[in-house]
Amino acid sequence: MSSGRTAALASVCSLVAGVVLMLALHVLPPTNEISPVRRTLSQYALGPNKWIFDLSVLLIALGSALAFVVLVRERYVRPLSGPTVLGALWTLSLLVVVWFTKTDWTVGPSTGGTIHRYASVVGFVALPIAVLVIARAVFPDSARWRLAARGFGVASLGLFGLIVVGVVRMAAGGGPWWLFVPLGLVERGIALTAVAAIAVVVLGVAVRAKSEDVVRVPA
Repeated sequence: MSSGRTAALASVCSLVAGVVLMLALHVLPPTNEISPVRRTLSQYALGPNKWIFDLSVLLIALGSALAFVVLVRERYVRPLSGPTVLGALWTLSLLVVVWFTKTDWTVGPSTGGTIHRYASVVGFVALPIAVLVIARAVFPDSARWRLAARGFGVASLGLFGLIVVGVVRMAAGGGPWWLFVPLGLVERGIALTAVAAIAVVVLGVAVRAKSEDVVRVPA
């Protein structure tokens, strides 16, 4: 097995493990009492299961970093390029989200909570755009893989757009943006489709690497 395929599979495993842990927070007490419709994922970091939330996010950050390392090593993207900068912003935003906990509104606003929010915004925008840019380079001859990666990326940006509409509506005199949509549900959709987008990309790299390994085996 090539080193590129090994790293790609490690990336996928890390991403999946992070998602599974995040999903576990929905069923483990006491975080199972948090509404997934109205409460954001970061709400899990305000309780005793914070360590699970943090580990989940760190695993996704690790998987994402590995994904972009693979893309650079396999020469799908240049070391210093738009996609790698966007990938770095996404990964860094996840680390910031762990370091700066969401605002506990039962106490009041906080600087750390504000940093947390803006880091989330940067990450949710950066990763889908990166995937949209690199999809053709990774899947030049596979329309299905390319469509899957871009489909998840577009879905993530589209869901984020609903929140933007809520913010604009509030600025124009409408109601609170966080009540415009079922915020928790929409945010979960944004996060899941964003992670799915990069997972499809790196999984496609692993599949392609396997095919190339088979070609190189002497008859």
